Order: sequence, then C-alpha cells, then structure tokens
Amino acid sequence: MLTAKDKDLLNLLQANARAPVSELARKLGLSRSTVQDRLRRLEEQRVIAGYGIRLNEKTEAAGLSAWLSISVEASQQLAVALALTKIAAIEVLQAVSGKVDFVALVKAPTAGEMDEVLDSVTQLSGVKAIETAVILSTKLDRRSLR
Repeated sequence: MLTAKDKDLLNLLQANARAPVSELARKLGLSRSTVQDRLRRLEEQRVIAGYGIRLNEKTEAAGLSAWLSISVEASQQLAVALALTKIAAIEVLQAVSGKVDFVALVKAPTAGEMDEVLDSVTQLSGVKAIETAVILSTKLDRRSLR
C-alpha cells in the first residue's frame, strides 16, 4: 500500500529521477535515511520498475515514430503479442479494447526501416490488419511536465 509520502516521492522522481536523495528528503520533510529506505522498499516491491531518461522533442524527432493499430485473429493473440515483443523497434505494446486488439509505438531511424518493421508485423501469422498513424508532432506530453 502506497502512503501519501510514497506518492509524493514518486511524483518527485517522475519529475527528476536523478534528484539527489538529500534533495528529495528536504522536499518531503523526511530524513535522508528514511527516503533511502522508502526507495529501497518501492524498488523491492517493483513499484519502481526502473529509471530512465526522456529525450527532448528535437532529439526524439531524429527518426520516425508511429502508432500502429493491429487486428489479430482471436486464437492467435498470445502468439502475436509474443512475436511483437521481439521486434526491437516496438517500444510500447498495449492490448486494447475496441476495433483493434493491440496498439504499438514504433520508432525507426528512417522511412525505409519503418517500412521494414511494418512489413514484418503484417507478415506475422495471425495478424489480420494493421493501420499506421505516423506521429508528426507532439502537442502535449504530460509526462514531461511533471
């Protein structure tokens, strides 16, 4: 169970995962050792699954990004999901409700490489159809505002 302080700590880390423990402790009104203990507990409980970076839009735009909507034969959903996780260009894969079964965030350095990824997805056994929405620009990303 997450406490209010745990949630505050997670919000601070989402804004800056590299913040020193002493700074986090000061902002939370806790001792440094208490914050270290909370971090260790949250990591052990897999509430914090890892740390990473967010690239700025200019750096991110160096290649192509697209959302791929994927329709799959019902009996093949697990096999297709497993196959999709093995395609390195797919950064996010989500099962969804509605007209499609999966949406995937695909990133590739060139249009040609994006085309190869789309071809490989289309050729997977069990894939009925795909629809691609190339990302032109980001108008809002609340994750970068935290």
